[in-house]
Amino acid sequence: MPDNCSSAPLPWYARPAARTWRCAPAPADVRAFHTELPGYAATPLVEVPDLARDLGIGRLFVKDESSRLGLPAFKALGASWAIHRVLTERAATHGAHAPLTLVTATDGNHGRAVARMAGRLGGPGLTAHVFVPQGVHPAAVAAITAEGAQVTEVEGSYDDAVRQAADAARAPEAVLLQDSSWPGYERIPGWIVEGYATLFAEIDTQLTGAGAQLGAGLVAVPVGVGSLAQACVTHYRSRPGGPSPALLAVEPDCAACALESLTKGEPTPVETGPTAMAGLNCGTLSHLAWPYLRDGLDAAVAVTDADSAAASRALAAHGVSSGPCGAAALAGTRAALTGPGTAERRSALGLGPAATVVLLSTEGTAANPHRTDPPTSTA
Repeated sequence: MPDNCSSAPLPWYARPAARTWRCAPAPADVRAFHTELPGYAATPLVEVPDLARDLGIGRLFVKDESSRLGLPAFKALGASWAIHRVLTERAATHGAHAPLTLVTATDGNHGRAVARMAGRLGGPGLTAHVFVPQGVHPAAVAAITAEGAQVTEVEGSYDDAVRQAADAARAPEAVLLQDSSWPGYERIPGWIVEGYATLFAEIDTQLTGAGAQLGAGLVAVPVGVGSLAQACVTHYRSRPGGPSPALLAVEPDCAACALESLTKGEPTPVETGPTAMAGLNCGTLSHLAWPYLRDGLDAAVAVTDADSAAASRALAAHGVSSGPCGAAALAGTRAALTGPGTAERRSALGLGPAATVVLLSTEGTAANPHRTDPPTSTA
C-alpha cells in the first residue's frame, strides 16, 4: 500500500464472483414511511449522454442527492428512519414525549440530518448533540448548529469524534445515533442502513421510466464507513433472480479503509489524512457493513482530491450539483473505465459498450464546503 495520501495510485481490487452472492432484502415499509414525510420527493436521476460517450458505455445516469428532504445530501433517509424506530420503541416504555438527546459524530451531512430530523419528528423534549472532527469546514459546522443542535468540535479525526460521541451517549436520557457500527452496537446503525433503501427503490423506478428496463450494469457508490455501500449491496444482491449489476466502491486515496480491507481480506483500519472529500474521510469500516462489502462488492478504487474536483466540474457542466464526495463516484468510474489496464477492469466488471452505469452523487456542492487551499493539519 502506498504512503498515506500519496499521489501514487492505490491497488485496484476486483472480485467478479460477488455478482452471484445473495442476501436478505431491506424491510418493505421503509419507502412507505419516507413518502409520508412532509417534503418527500424522489431525487432526480439525470442522464448524461456526453459522459457516457467519454467512458465508452451505452448510457450514464447520475442519482442527484443535492436536495433530499430539504438537505443537500442523502443522509436524511437513514437518520429519519432510525429516529422513527428509536422514538417508536421509546414511546412504549417512556411515553411519547419523554426527554431524549440524540448523540452522533459526523463529518457534516449525517449530523445535520440527525439534527434536522430530530426537530421534525420529535417534540420539544428531543434534542441533538453532534460531535465534529477537525477539518470539517466552519460553514458545515454552522449549518448543524443552525438546525438547533449542540455541537462539540473534536481535536482529532472522525474516529476520535465517534469515540467521544459514544462516551457522551452513556449519559441518562441519551442515545447514540451513529451511522457506523461495532460489536455490541448494531441495531441503530442497521436501521440507518435500512433507511437508505428508498434511494435504490427510486432508481429502479426511474430507470424503468427512462427505458432502461434491464437496469444498471454498474453502480458506483462513494464509501466512508460503508453504510451506504451496505445498503447498495443489500438492494442489488437481494434480488431472487435476473441480472445483478457490478458494484464499485470509491474512496479518497488517503482514507481507503474499504480498499485496504478488501485487499487484505479482513477489516483493516487506516490512518487518514486531509481531503476535500470530508464525508468520506473515515479510517474504520462499519462492523455491520464489512461482510456485505467483502462478499457483495465487485470492485474498489481510490481517487485523489484532484480527480474528485475534475469530476465535480464535469457534472456541473451538465447541470448536476455534486460536492467532492458525490463526485467521487464519477472520478472512480473514470479511473476504472479509462487509462492503462482498462480492458482488464472492464472485463472484471462485466461491462460492454452498451452498458448502463449509475453514479450515486451523494451530496450537492452546498453540503460540505471545502477549502481551496490544503489544510495545514494532518490530524
